[in-house]
Amino acid sequence: MNTKETFNMSSVFRKLEKYNNRHRGNIRKLFYYLEFLFLIASFPLTYWILEDIVGMDLRIDSLQYLIFGMIVVISWYIKSKVNARARLPRTQRYLYMIFSNTQSYFIITIIVIILKYLLKLDSIPVVFIVVYLSFFYVLTSFYNVIGYHFLKIYRANGYNLHRILIIADGFSDQIIEKLIDQKEWGFKIRAIISNSKLINKKFGKKIRTIPEGEDLMPLLEEKVIDEVIYCKSIIDEKQVKEIMNLCNEIGILFRLQSTVSPIEHLNFQFKTLNGTKNLTLVDGPANRFSLLLKTFTDYYFSIAAMIFLSPLFILIAILIKLDSHGPIFFKQERIGLRGRKFKLYKFRTMIIDAENKLQDLKDKNESDGPVFKMKEDPRITRVGKFLRKTGLDELPQLQNVIRGEMSLVGPRPPIESEVKQYERWQLRRLSVKPGITCTWQVVPNRHDVKFDNWMKMDLNYIDNWSLTKDFLLCMKTISVIFFATGR
Repeated sequence: MNTKETFNMSSVFRKLEKYNNRHRGNIRKLFYYLEFLFLIASFPLTYWILEDIVGMDLRIDSLQYLIFGMIVVISWYIKSKVNARARLPRTQRYLYMIFSNTQSYFIITIIVIILKYLLKLDSIPVVFIVVYLSFFYVLTSFYNVIGYHFLKIYRANGYNLHRILIIADGFSDQIIEKLIDQKEWGFKIRAIISNSKLINKKFGKKIRTIPEGEDLMPLLEEKVIDEVIYCKSIIDEKQVKEIMNLCNEIGILFRLQSTVSPIEHLNFQFKTLNGTKNLTLVDGPANRFSLLLKTFTDYYFSIAAMIFLSPLFILIAILIKLDSHGPIFFKQERIGLRGRKFKLYKFRTMIIDAENKLQDLKDKNESDGPVFKMKEDPRITRVGKFLRKTGLDELPQLQNVIRGEMSLVGPRPPIESEVKQYERWQLRRLSVKPGITCTWQVVPNRHDVKFDNWMKMDLNYIDNWSLTKDFLLCMKTISVIFFATGR
């Protein structure tokens, strides 16, 4: 590619970035629309092959095919959320991406077949479902490979960057050069911590270099850092432990450029970077397939619950309007995964000027931490007391789950003022998606639990997460709703 072509391509990406900043989400919507066209095109293609070429007698039941179409569209939406291109590992191979896509389609196929039998869609044979989803899988896999290639070019032009901090010595120069040269990976080196004169001479003019021994916390607070990479030839066990513990506390990825670890076991995985194995501290549960099942379950259950519980939603809305003046829903900015802000939805349980009256009640706070808890809060309405006691006020957060901002089970999302008062070790609870319910939510007399114990319960959930544990927490939450043991 010559200089003129590079300039023109860069100009195109600059315009694309400006357009996406003005119309945030429009580019991704365009990709979704293209996938939706594949979804539609796969249906007549499957019908034509099975009816005209294979010779199958496909009975047409309009209602059943309509229900099947709704299931497929919902499954496509969930697949698009789970396999969003922005979440692709930056250094992964195309074959791994296809394998990842295959896992998603395998889960979708099994779920759709199960729903076929549960909903008694007798006129739709299993072979039709398998062939239809196979066609859609092939089309989207081809499309995803092209999209990933485009994303690599996009990153190579300086967009969608992953910001890293490197701890290096004189033998790390080739690794640093690789991270700089492989622009399609989209790594942005914010700083290099090293005492090496070679590193300082070679990269000091372009990248901020800091001598070893300085406190890392101010640097992490000053700049957005997604990952810390330790790539020294000789491992300083004490230094590694300090940096690892710091990253572990605040939920930043830590990568150790070594095949042997001198430190005790935490949540480590071997990952490939620069053609070598790296010991990577993962800031959350590491079982990818189980996490994939959890994510699919979140979406399917939330969408189904929103549909089947719609009469209950309407009833609660009427009761709220009859009980007190004000909106049905309460919206509040909360802190989610790794500090991302989002709007949380709840049924309103307080009077409309509750936030303004909070300052007058601060001295009556019954919690020992940064959160405000009061047993007989005068701001809570009559209907609000019932909703809180049963936990029904949390139901609108199913919408947050569908939007990908929350999970069904996970630590409760805090407000920003609470996070600012967290101790460093408490920040790790932000390393996973927040949830509608959690361990604390199902504890008897949960409002009497000390704040530190609440935080430890959340960290214990993260460290010992499993699908079984999520299922049991959901069952206990249903028990809380039916027996109204909340407050």
